[in-house]
Amino acid sequence: MRVQRTILRLVLVGGLAGAVWTTLGQQPRKVDDAALRNAGKTGEEWLTYGLNPGETRYSPLNQINTSNVNRLGLAWSYDVGQGGGTQESTPLVWNGTMYSITNWSITFAVDARTGKEKWRWDPEVNRAAVQPKVCCGVVNRGLAIYDGKIFVPVIDGRLEALDAATGKVLWESRVAFSQDNYTLTMAPRVVHGRVLIGVSGAEYPVRGFIAAYDANTGRQAWKFYTVPGDLSKPEDEAMRKAAATWDPASTKVGGGGTVWDSIAYDPDADLIYFGTGNAGPWPAELRNARGKDNLYVCSVIALKGDTGEYKWHYQMVPGDSWDYDSVQQLILADLNIKGQQRKVIMQANKNGFFYVLDRLNGKFISGQPFAQVTWAKGLDEATGKPIVNPEAYYDKENAALVLPGPNGAHNWAPMSFNPTTGLMYIPNSNGGAFSYATAPDYQHKPGELNLGIVFTNPNAGRGGRGGAGTAAPGGEVATAAARAAATPPPTPPKPVNRKPAPPAIGPEASGANLVAWDPVTQKERWRVRGGGSTGGGTVTTAGNLVFQVLPDGLLRAYSADKGEKLLEIQTNLRTAMGPPMTFMLDGKQYVTVQGGQGAAGSGFGGGSASPILPKLLTFVLDGTARLDPAKP
Repeated sequence: MRVQRTILRLVLVGGLAGAVWTTLGQQPRKVDDAALRNAGKTGEEWLTYGLNPGETRYSPLNQINTSNVNRLGLAWSYDVGQGGGTQESTPLVWNGTMYSITNWSITFAVDARTGKEKWRWDPEVNRAAVQPKVCCGVVNRGLAIYDGKIFVPVIDGRLEALDAATGKVLWESRVAFSQDNYTLTMAPRVVHGRVLIGVSGAEYPVRGFIAAYDANTGRQAWKFYTVPGDLSKPEDEAMRKAAATWDPASTKVGGGGTVWDSIAYDPDADLIYFGTGNAGPWPAELRNARGKDNLYVCSVIALKGDTGEYKWHYQMVPGDSWDYDSVQQLILADLNIKGQQRKVIMQANKNGFFYVLDRLNGKFISGQPFAQVTWAKGLDEATGKPIVNPEAYYDKENAALVLPGPNGAHNWAPMSFNPTTGLMYIPNSNGGAFSYATAPDYQHKPGELNLGIVFTNPNAGRGGRGGAGTAAPGGEVATAAARAAATPPPTPPKPVNRKPAPPAIGPEASGANLVAWDPVTQKERWRVRGGGSTGGGTVTTAGNLVFQVLPDGLLRAYSADKGEKLLEIQTNLRTAMGPPMTFMLDGKQYVTVQGGQGAAGSGFGGGSASPILPKLLTFVLDGTARLDPAKP
């Protein structure tokens, strides 16, 4: 694979290539490994995507609380600019500066007090060349910061290091090539002075991997593949184990297992955790995978932080046929379970089950459905392996009606965990069942979308089969599905038998919800309407609050213990909202959201397809700035 080329453009700008110092309280320090290890403990700054290494999105700030959150008003706004696509970024705050990223990987820095722009950087992506390689929108979910540098995942496969003070490029490294159908959409993380980044593109399908790059030079330190390449030439023991679970022919046209979202880190155990995406093409029969696990798709994997060495994995959906990625947010916590203190890793999976695993060895502790599920009857109590409903399997002649669909019960929108309430706050969707069937005349088409699915939903209204098979109308694969559906099938679709829908398990609910889930008892504590599987991200605080953004532009605050709605602000940033974050500066606590869709979308995601000028909005108690109506 042509990913080893590294372009080094080291630029020394005064003393900025060395230690860069900031002030947290009264103690000067630089953003180094120690700072990241302790990130989130004071809540004053936001130094990594999920606030802290365990990705809890729990802030210890309580200046804004249940008694005064209704006084929240706008402090300032910043026009992100027309880029095309949705906003999914979580901004970072360090030394009084806010850093964020928007569509086409355009990155900017603003004064966190006023919103005044400090610098803006455009990677000048060849949009015409890259757009056809993008599955699910030209989005980026965030940045990383370390030693005076901002690390930018460019959607065309570059990893850039920018001077945090000026926005000038310090180095550039090639992670992957968009002409090979790879893209970068996730927020990087930094561990041991190395920048961790994974790839997107399982729908094409590419071979998934995660890699680490030296933060000072951009040189690749290690790389871990998530699925095999040539089965006769495995790179390491992990790939030898995986090779036994794939058909020799299938790896030539299939793959997946991309690492496009979640990473968490336990500094005490020195373990990096990440989730892997779906297999491609979707139908197991096209990969000759019925009865095969296809490691390591739809899995959580742990690697040694210093070397990238494989330690353990846990697979949620062996031989996945339903696009059930396991890339949703991973959260670390220490919980008392049955009288024993356990170090756990938790995930509200796209497949509708909430998993609690031992994060030191990957052993299953518990799992229950937090949403309506029909694809499985439940999880084995000892192993956690799914007990798949026979009716959920499909082929070229028989369609299966399944819940959740490919957008999932929980997708990229971040959940959060409050250690005081002991609750997880999950953006959840209980949408309609999706009907899967294998495209009867499927042929692998290199460089194109290769889902291998035919629409059989009566209300889908969009055909599509073959190599450019289409997916569910929804946010996760909207862009690619729109392109595929625009191409007529080579032959008229034949009638497909639809199996009876399997019985559902899990909480009875419909539509989009915010669910407060107890991971110890594996039971729902409370539920309110709003959010969704691909929107509705949250942050929770010591002020007994949960902040949530909704795809219709609402910013809401709930009491964390009871779910009482205490605040609702219409931001006018409909269609697409990144998750909220919070920080403290000059003794004031702020709440920030980034939202709006920069250009007309595909019309699939459940929101307006009209362009809405994206903005970065920051709120504070008794803020008096004017919240202007969004304009295209």
